[in-house]
Amino acid sequence: MTAIDTQEVLHLLNRRLFLAGSAALAAVPLMPWKALALAAPHSFTQGDAQVTVVSDGQFTLPLNIIATDASTEQLAEIAKRLGYPADGARMSMNLPVLKIGTDLILIDIGSGGKFMPETTGKLAENLTAAGIDPASITKVVFTHGHLDHISGTLKADAELLFPNAAYYVGEAEWNFWTDPNLLSKMPAEMGDFVKGAQRDFAAVRDKVTMVKGGQDIVTGLTVIDTPGHTPGHISLRLAGGEGLIIAGDATTNQIVSFEKPDWKFGFDADHDTAIKTRKTLLDGAAADKTKLLGYHWNYPGVGFAEKDGTAYKFVAAS
Repeated sequence: MTAIDTQEVLHLLNRRLFLAGSAALAAVPLMPWKALALAAPHSFTQGDAQVTVVSDGQFTLPLNIIATDASTEQLAEIAKRLGYPADGARMSMNLPVLKIGTDLILIDIGSGGKFMPETTGKLAENLTAAGIDPASITKVVFTHGHLDHISGTLKADAELLFPNAAYYVGEAEWNFWTDPNLLSKMPAEMGDFVKGAQRDFAAVRDKVTMVKGGQDIVTGLTVIDTPGHTPGHISLRLAGGEGLIIAGDATTNQIVSFEKPDWKFGFDADHDTAIKTRKTLLDGAAADKTKLLGYHWNYPGVGFAEKDGTAYKFVAAS
């Protein structure tokens, strides 16, 4: 991906929506961690792979960010159905660990307590609860460069949390965030996102492999290009059984993304592309009865898309 000029960046980030979201986010009261109990590991077999979903915690966003096109009444109904508190949308952080042959592969890496630290940054202790030693992770795949997905790369001592892993990221995503002039092109409110992505990508520069759609991380785990949430966002398809798509943030909510796929999510960079990507992904998953795993869906975030007229409905996996 070539360098992006200022106007293109501002278009991608939709500054008006981002600023509105940032202001509202600051006003959301933090929930006490006791109300967000550590989630027990959730495991299942997919073909020859063993999948273990672990949690990095939860954070709260303003309700209108998950559905900027919704009315107040619609938002209240969505919150009720999802079991959200009245003051915001409770976003889970579901990270799958895949045991494929001799590899132990982690998809995304959580916040490391650098993004809403009161209620996030729980990956390391939840891995321990699942019996997984961080030193045993052989591969880490980043779906994209947002803080809640990559800021767990480095521990407090600036050493890698997963020192023995090889790292994989979409080539377009890497090129976007590592542009040395990006900070000057972005709205000031995106400064922490840029600095965080550049810090964490720099930390794995000597261990990273760039990937594109259609390429395998290992046999049976294939990259899918799913741009829109960020310019180079990727998802992963795991073979075996009905198949599993690890969606990342291509579908951000198990009600809104499914039942109202044309509605905008406030932090998608390019809304038109994100909507097209979301509908294509869900249409294929519904037709093929492919299992899905969403990063921010209510824990553990595993289920299916069923066609429902011109939209879809989410059915949790049993």
